[in-house]
Amino acid sequence: MNQMPEHTSGSLAPLPIGVVRRVAFLGTPELAVPVLRSLVEANIDVGHVVTRVDKRRARGNDLHPSPVKAAALELGLTVSHKVDDLLELHRVQPFDLAVVVAYGALIKPHVLAEIPMVNLHVSLLPKWRGAAPIERALLAGDTQTGVCLMQIEEGLDTGGVIGRRTMAITDSTTADDIRSHLIAEGSQLLIEQLNSGLDPVVPQAGDATYAEKIDSTELHIDWSKSANEISRLIRLGNAWTVFRGKRLKIHQADVVHESSSESSAETSAESGVLLVAKNSASVATSSGLLELKIVQPEGKPRMNVVSWINGAQPTYGEKLFSD
Repeated sequence: MNQMPEHTSGSLAPLPIGVVRRVAFLGTPELAVPVLRSLVEANIDVGHVVTRVDKRRARGNDLHPSPVKAAALELGLTVSHKVDDLLELHRVQPFDLAVVVAYGALIKPHVLAEIPMVNLHVSLLPKWRGAAPIERALLAGDTQTGVCLMQIEEGLDTGGVIGRRTMAITDSTTADDIRSHLIAEGSQLLIEQLNSGLDPVVPQAGDATYAEKIDSTELHIDWSKSANEISRLIRLGNAWTVFRGKRLKIHQADVVHESSSESSAETSAESGVLLVAKNSASVATSSGLLELKIVQPEGKPRMNVVSWINGAQPTYGEKLFSD
């Protein structure tokens, strides 16, 4: 895990004391939308929303708004794409606080000096600061994660923590499970804090680690790893392998725990080898087997493994490739 240096903060606008009623919101992806909706439903005055600029999709020249912008417009909120816009609005009608959820860029010091800001971050800080905390926690085999409400300062996710909620990561927990649970818990935590007044800020303590973005190459399954490691990658979403020269996504697979019923041929099979039966297919790894449940052949919709077996007719001993 990459160690993160600590950052010293400059002048920060003081956090509000007492009930918070008027906020600005900064966010971009779908992840942030439930938090924005929760603020509106809780009758918090969302005075303005800032999000990243509209983007062109791969095909065509039409511009498409971020998920947060689309939701904000639907909710009748004003939206812009520059954080500095908040300063002009704040000077006319001050915000008690700005709430940031996956905005996608660091906030500049001159803004932090004028508007107090908090961030919902989906990790147990200082572990997994950065862009992909959910994914990195899952891949690392962490047994617990959580969401923190933190004060924003100039460093990357270095601010003191105001409140946190935790959740367990089990052998079947997916990234989507973590995401939906933590955003729901984080939204509840945020609303409680706004309605009762923010708790004191507690400095982060412990070793800091950085959660790099997931590179697409990391989603390519390496069958020489253990069944448990590959299971975590599959639970991340969009993991893939190569079957008969084409991509095969694996959306769900269960680790087969050792038992006396396993044959020596199965437990000693070469990594990547398919062990096919009438209604099941498992894959050998360097340590343990993975039983395929839901797959998606290239150019086709996802399907259960029985449908795949009936269509592709894989044979016992064929290989799934890591390159």
